[in-house]
Amino acid sequence: MTITTYGPSEPMSSEEIPVVNPKRSADIEQKHRLVADFLESHQYDALLLQQPANFSWFTAGGNCAGHSSSSEATAALFITPDARVVVTTNANSPQLFDHELAGLGFQLKERDWSEPRHTLIDDLCRGRTVASDSGCGGTHDVSVQLTGMQLPFSTLESERLRELGRLLAHAIEATCRQCRYGQTEAEIAGHLAHRLVKHQIVPERIQILSDGRSARYRHWSYNSDPVGRVVTIAAVGRRWGLCLGAARTVSFGTAPADIRDAYQRAVLVHAAGMYFSQPEWELFEIWNRIQRIYEKYGLIDEWRQAEQAEVIGYRIREIPMVPKSEYRLTTGTAVHWHPTVGPAFVADSILVAEKKFELLTPTDNWPCLRVEVKGEPVVCPGILRRAYRGGEEASGSAFGNEGDSVLL
Repeated sequence: MTITTYGPSEPMSSEEIPVVNPKRSADIEQKHRLVADFLESHQYDALLLQQPANFSWFTAGGNCAGHSSSSEATAALFITPDARVVVTTNANSPQLFDHELAGLGFQLKERDWSEPRHTLIDDLCRGRTVASDSGCGGTHDVSVQLTGMQLPFSTLESERLRELGRLLAHAIEATCRQCRYGQTEAEIAGHLAHRLVKHQIVPERIQILSDGRSARYRHWSYNSDPVGRVVTIAAVGRRWGLCLGAARTVSFGTAPADIRDAYQRAVLVHAAGMYFSQPEWELFEIWNRIQRIYEKYGLIDEWRQAEQAEVIGYRIREIPMVPKSEYRLTTGTAVHWHPTVGPAFVADSILVAEKKFELLTPTDNWPCLRVEVKGEPVVCPGILRRAYRGGEEASGSAFGNEGDSVLL
């Protein structure tokens, strides 16, 4: 196997020399050792990664899908105990090595853009026992084991999740404060996308749910309908390959009583879900407590209408929260909670911690509801109320204030 180390075609000025992030470099080295141990213990010669999420994981945030949410990869990784090789074409290698992987110890194996990449991959795999994230071409599918390697998150990944969550929540809340009565859902989605992209966050999912639309369409995105009395703005964003989600709700004038009542019940589920997301808890244990809350408030079948939560990371859904799941949470795992109750939708992302969960999508000068779970306060986002008079809008009071408590 002939491998080359990539270098620029022309001399670089001092301003062009990439500055290597030592935390990122250390993170990649740690993951390489993890993979090397895995290969040795299972008697594989190499690991082939072709999914963009796995590329981002191993490269500590590298992007091989371009600046989009496309799942089509422009490169693959071929990892042996002693080398980490990028497999790509001549059309993609400059960008990858100048902007994604500069100075991080990756080597290059490329062919002309007109030749299929799989032929190069076939050459690398020939005569070797190769594990992969797809099982293609006679390789051994180890995708389940890879998920185990990727969780819990490293120190660098946790730091990035905090930054991503703060920026995501800020973009959603800013969009809520600036949206106008009568705007279309698509217009609001465009404003949110602009705020996210401005911070290099790829919008993986945007939902603009006007006037309780989520009661019927739990996975609604947006269309050209105008926003009326109430709108929920939700998003899942990706940066450094990592994903987080959140949602906020705003009303023009006082929200209708049925929406406020449904919202409060959704907040109860939301608070309990976050509180019980504790280390060493299996998902079915958390689920049982959530299901009892639904039953307590006469919402026996509500949880059947849509997903309530999932472990989130390099994929929007790493591990689904389902009734009988025996997946065990560990410290440093992220969970995206997004329960819906009829027309109400609440969402945040948290990091599982030793003593108490860490909220990754914090509010900023936003109305809140405090729910007491087992005597512990859990603060959840309320509904921001904005007054409007003949099209002239002003900030108003809100449903949910820091002092408002709901006992669970």
